[in-house]
Amino acid sequence: MNEILFYLFILVLAVFTGYLVIGRVPAMCQTPLMSGSNAISGVTVIGAILITGAETAPNISSVLGVIAIIVAMINVVGGFVVTDRMMSMFHK
Repeated sequence: MNEILFYLFILVLAVFTGYLVIGRVPAMCQTPLMSGSNAISGVTVIGAILITGAETAPNISSVLGVIAIIVAMINVVGGFVVTDRMMSMFHK
């Protein structure tokens, strides 16, 4: 039980820190931020695939791994779509 509370505390701390960091980024810097977000989501997809495919993973880890893969892939694809749309604005 103590270990679960520790991990929950780390999750809440990470969410709070991420919110503060993202909230203070000016609008003109959103494209580089999205590129970094795509890279982080790519790492998340790889980690989730490894956890989901582990033979010793309990069922809850597999379910959470699949959810992480889906959410991270939505972020990656959405980031590329938005970046492509923004880059097309620079072509004549």
